[in-house]
Amino acid sequence: MTQRPYVIDEMISAKAIAARIEALASEIAAEFSDTNKLVVVGLLRGSFVFIADLVRELHLPVEVDFLEVSSYGDAMESSREVRVLKDLRAAIEGRDVLVVEDIVDTGYTLSHVLRLLETRGPARLRTIALLDKPTRREVEIRADWTGFEIPDEFVVGYGIDYAQRNRNLPYIGKVRFPE
Repeated sequence: MTQRPYVIDEMISAKAIAARIEALASEIAAEFSDTNKLVVVGLLRGSFVFIADLVRELHLPVEVDFLEVSSYGDAMESSREVRVLKDLRAAIEGRDVLVVEDIVDTGYTLSHVLRLLETRGPARLRTIALLDKPTRREVEIRADWTGFEIPDEFVVGYGIDYAQRNRNLPYIGKVRFPE
């Protein structure tokens, strides 16, 4: 599949992301101040940069695990069919869990993941999303913490890709197709 040429316009700077993560980490640390270990579950692949920066700012004992789920493939639109490609390595029963998502769009992925994890009996299950597009929501769900609310734009950078490209950008950028 050949891609049309596109341009990326910066929406959220690396500096703004770092400052917001520091603030979010303080709120999360306060919420989980009594935990003996917080299991931080990153949703691959888009959250890997966010989760790395977030756990470095969390002044709590943490364990990191990952779920890989897919609802996009290489498309710009969600298929609304969520598939688990890689499951957690450890049990979460009776444990405090924070699910880290890159972006909440239609809500299907986060909703599916939460239903799955709730069946495993965590003590507390909370969510954080770097980005939220509430105008795209088709499932009634909201992350407990959100980095930035954004308009209905296709974005890349800071771990988020378009057909496996642009994950390495240090900022969040909007994809634009020139005429």
